[in-house]
Amino acid sequence: MRLNFKQRFFSWLDSYDIYDEEGSTVFTVEGRLSWGHCLHIMDACGNHIGTLQEKIFTFLPQFEIYIKDNYIGCIKKEFTFFKPLFNIDFNGWRVDGKWMEWDYTIWDGQRQVAAIYKELFHWTDMYILDIADSRDALGVLLVALAIDAEKCSRG
Repeated sequence: MRLNFKQRFFSWLDSYDIYDEEGSTVFTVEGRLSWGHCLHIMDACGNHIGTLQEKIFTFLPQFEIYIKDNYIGCIKKEFTFFKPLFNIDFNGWRVDGKWMEWDYTIWDGQRQVAAIYKELFHWTDMYILDIADSRDALGVLLVALAIDAEKCSRG
C-alpha cells in the first residue's frame, strides 16, 4: 500500500491530507491549538480515529499515540550523532533514519513494516509512505507525523 502524505499550503496549524495511489483521500489530519503539537487524525468519512500529542518539558521530543481515545504508546527521539533514531514503545517497532533525515524505515524485528520518503522541491512537506500491510497504515501515519513534527519543532 502506498500513501501520499501532503501538508496543506494555507493552514495556520499543521494540517495534512493523506491520499492513496488513486488520489482518494484516506485520512485527514488537523492540528489543534495546544502546548506542543497536537494532531487529530480522521478517516475518509471524518470520524476521529487517532491523536498524536507532543509531551512538553522533555529533554528530547516525545509524542503520545492514541487510537480513538485509548493510549497505545509513545514515540521518543533518541540521542545520536549521525543517524536519527526513534524509540517506539508500541507494536514492537523501531525506526531507523538516513543521516539527511529525509528517509526512514520502520522495522518489526527483521520484517520491514514501511518505508517513508520525503519528496523534495514541493511548496509544502510531502512524504511517500510505502506500507507492507495495509492494516499498519494508521500506525505508520502516526510515526510519520511524529517525525515531521519533531523536525518542525527543531526548525
